[in-house]
Amino acid sequence: MRHLLLFLSLALSCAAETVPSLFIEGYASRQSCVPGEELAFHISTSAPKFSAEIARVGSTREVVWHKTGLPGQEFAVPDDASSMGCRWPESFSVPVAKTWKSGYYEMVLHAEDNGGKYTQRGRRSAEGTLFFIVKAAEPGQTSEVLIELCTNTYAAYNNWGGFSLYAYHGQGKNQGNRVSFERPCQGQYARWELPFVQWAESQHIPLEFATNADLENHPELLEHYKLVLSVGHDEYWSKPMRDNLEGWIGKGGNVAFFTGNTCCWQVRSEDEGRALTCWKQNYHWDPVYGAREDYSTLSTLWSHYLIKRPENQLTGVGFLWGGYHKSHGILMDDGCAFTTHRPEHWVFEGTGLKRGDEFGGKGGIVGYECDGCHLEWKDGLPYPTHEDGTPQNFEVLCTAPAIWHPDDSAWYDKWENGRKGNAVMGLYTRGGTVFTCGTTDWARGLKVDERVDRITKNIIARFSK
Repeated sequence: MRHLLLFLSLALSCAAETVPSLFIEGYASRQSCVPGEELAFHISTSAPKFSAEIARVGSTREVVWHKTGLPGQEFAVPDDASSMGCRWPESFSVPVAKTWKSGYYEMVLHAEDNGGKYTQRGRRSAEGTLFFIVKAAEPGQTSEVLIELCTNTYAAYNNWGGFSLYAYHGQGKNQGNRVSFERPCQGQYARWELPFVQWAESQHIPLEFATNADLENHPELLEHYKLVLSVGHDEYWSKPMRDNLEGWIGKGGNVAFFTGNTCCWQVRSEDEGRALTCWKQNYHWDPVYGAREDYSTLSTLWSHYLIKRPENQLTGVGFLWGGYHKSHGILMDDGCAFTTHRPEHWVFEGTGLKRGDEFGGKGGIVGYECDGCHLEWKDGLPYPTHEDGTPQNFEVLCTAPAIWHPDDSAWYDKWENGRKGNAVMGLYTRGGTVFTCGTTDWARGLKVDERVDRITKNIIARFSK
């Protein structure tokens, strides 16, 4: 009888066994570093041991560091982790070797176990990733070209912990107004910048890397380069970022914006760069608005009438006169090509394009989000009116249709409902020269359309001399 009771007790305990989930995730202590520094990592995992591998991700994936048997520990997630960070202790640190090239680095975390003690047995594994940027040990030594990665945009879309700067994927469909960098984040490098980096490196065009935060906090970096590249989805800019880059352009620096929706929202860095704030449509809740004194750092659209500093003044174009193309249900049946207007320009050298020709449709380069400017047409050619802040000598090279979604424009006080815009490719000179392609998806055409390749090469070659 006693043996039967023991058997039943064991059977019941097996049936009631709850096998905990297996997970691993973490973040780096800083967004960027230089060779010779030591970088700390903050990891939370349910596994007692785990492994970690660091690789540079460019035209190839180059593993530079690997370690197994790292001690694991699970840490609580604060309720305010999205805005204030995880506050996890340091798990381990890694010396950044002087042999590590400037670039985007990914750490892959791996944990495994054998499942439950009595039930749900079976080998399980979990994997997490995090990223950091390695800047050049001696800026400008290996390249005249600096690519600044859109790390503010990565944080803005990151809803780990429940909230991002967007409502569509926030907990309870709520939108946050502050996001922390000190939490797990996979970033958006693979979607936006990586295709461009892979193309550039395959063409033997060397690049050195930095983050949005470096543009804000280390403007001295710019002095070592002739060209700064912004690629993909560089949507969120702080006032110091913009001030520093515009000052450098004024002294002769060149910029190529192979991107769209650029410098759309103004953000403010907080807690020494550990977080950023943007109130967006709810700008009237921003303490800067409440002070009713100086609206220059108001965290809403750069084109907002209270800030009076549309992004056109930097890039030549802006989202208010652009919009969506092949996204958000807008122009979904349209092609993704630019129409050429001034093929005699040096930008088109070697492309064979003529006036009215389209290009880039095969790769889908005009897509997702686009920037444009207020245009008037004379003898079939577009000219900027300059009413929206576009520089006086901005030259329109190509256009494609784009339209705002009504849900985006309804809140904006100065918006004209039903207005149609364009993705606009062009350039202007103010000390240095600034080129913009006016679309987030430019890199999709690289390696697909020879004309997109040639235009990109023409710009980089001229601007980096």
